[in-house]
Parts: sequence; structure tokens; C-alpha cells
Amino acid sequence: MEQVREAGFAGAESIERLYELLHATGMGPGWNKPEPSLWPLPKRTFVPAHWQYSLSRPAMDAAGRFVGTELAERRNLILFNPAAGDRYATARTMVAAYQMVKANETARSHRHSPNALRLVVDTRPGAYTVVEGKKIPMVPGDVLLTPNWCWHGHSNESDGNAYWIDFLDAPLVHLLGPMFFEPFPGGMERTEEVDESSPMRFPFAAVRARLDSMTPPGSKQVRLGPPYLDSMALFVTRLESGSTVVTERATDNSIFAVIEGGGRSIVEETEFEWRRGDVFVVPSWHKHTFRAAQTSYVLRVSDEPVMEKFNWRRQE
Repeated sequence: MEQVREAGFAGAESIERLYELLHATGMGPGWNKPEPSLWPLPKRTFVPAHWQYSLSRPAMDAAGRFVGTELAERRNLILFNPAAGDRYATARTMVAAYQMVKANETARSHRHSPNALRLVVDTRPGAYTVVEGKKIPMVPGDVLLTPNWCWHGHSNESDGNAYWIDFLDAPLVHLLGPMFFEPFPGGMERTEEVDESSPMRFPFAAVRARLDSMTPPGSKQVRLGPPYLDSMALFVTRLESGSTVVTERATDNSIFAVIEGGGRSIVEETEFEWRRGDVFVVPSWHKHTFRAAQTSYVLRVSDEPVMEKFNWRRQE
């Protein structure tokens, strides 16, 4: 820096010397960037990926033998995208994880900046998510919300392990920076109040009845809400047995979880077979084709609200 002050840029005898002087001042030549900062189409750095519940459940059971709630804030398996350099995010703005709470166990309460939700996969009566001082039943197929800065924990008073899938916008919060986390004083928010009709709960029985009553026949979709999360939109789609549904490329990222049924997806050149409890991701600007082998219900969690808020949502 002193050298730059003494000689100044006027003393640069070559463009290479100019680059050296610019580097010393923390500036870079915009005409000679290592790579362009603008490009004509979205870069596809995150890749399609698929995770099987049939593998994740025994992995969680094994973790239950070694990892207690006193050791971990949550006993979960992060579904990280196999994109180069990534070890956390499932899609660029969202992360999904399988979680298990053992019988007669609690997962302590906390709150945080990221919005979160969960899709219940396997539970028995007596499994609850505790949100803002109320027990919300966890019934297979249900979707439960925990908006940002809401106290939430988990209580499994049943005689069997409880399994579900978490979704959070934590990668987006990491990128923008406003991360806050606070444990609940004393560990678990204790309550005896059960709220089966909580607005934070979308029972699968009601969602399925709504989809089944829709006409005409074919694939059908509903958006879950209100309430709505600010950063993630939730959709449940019914796919008729034998149907094929093609979704063109769009700028939003989508994480799918299979509530019921089975089929196959083709995401660009990647193809995989999915069934109940599985999770797969369709990153931004990837074409996706559904092929249902049987009548299926699939949850899609998308960052559409973020893209729409800034007028960045585009579809091919």
C-alpha cells in the first residue's frame, strides 16, 4: 500500500504492473475477472439427488444407540447435496433432514431465525411437537410448521420411535447473515395442552380428502396454508397411477418428500425411483418429469416466495 502511495498508478509501466498495484489496494480489474459475474442463464451448481427412507430409518435407529438428546440438539441426518464443496444444504436455500425421537424421549425446546417445518413419516399416538406451549399431534402424513422464532421441541410419549423429515431455510439465513439461536430455559417447554386443530398443523387426512374431491381427474395440487412461511411455499400433489407430469425449468428450488405411493422421476439426465418416506431435490433450472407407478401424494417445499418477492421467479 505504501508503494502505491509513493509511486501512484501513474508509474505503472505495464498492464501487469497495474494489476499488481490494484491487487495491493484491494481492487480488481472488472474487465479481467477470473470468471464472468453475469451470465445468460442460471448456473446449475446444485445437482439432482435422492435419499431413501429405507436406508435412513435403520441409520437413525443405529444412531439412537450412541447419540442421546443430552449430546445432540437434534438426532438427525442431514441430506446434503452432492454438489462440489457442499456438506450441508440440500438445495441452495434450503436443507432437509431425517429426524428420530425415541420412545419416551424428549428433544429439548429452542427457537431460531430459520423457518422450519416437518413432514411426519412414522409415529404412534402420543408423539407431539410442542410449539409455543401447545402439544401438536404428530400423525403420519401431517405437515407441521414452526415459523422463525417460535419455541418448539418434541415429546414422544408413545411406546415406539417417531420419525419425520425436517425442512429449514437455514442455508438462506447463512447466506444473508441474520442467524440467531436460543435454547429454552430449563431444556423442555412443559405443557399438558394438546391442540389438534392448531393452525400450525395440516392433517394429511384433510389434505387427501381435498385432493381426492377435486376434478377433473389427473394430477392435482393444493398449497398448504394459511398460515404461510415467508421463505418457503408448501404444495401437496396427487399423482394418478400411470400418469406422467412434466415440469419445465424454473428459477426456484424444490425439495420433494413422498407422503404415500411410489414412482419415478427424471431430473434432466438423472433418474431415480422413489417410494413412501423418500426425499429428492430438483435444484433451480432443472427440468423434472414425474411418472407415478401408483396413486401417490407428494409434498413439495419450494423457495418460490423468495424468488417472487424480488421478481426473480422465471419459468422456461
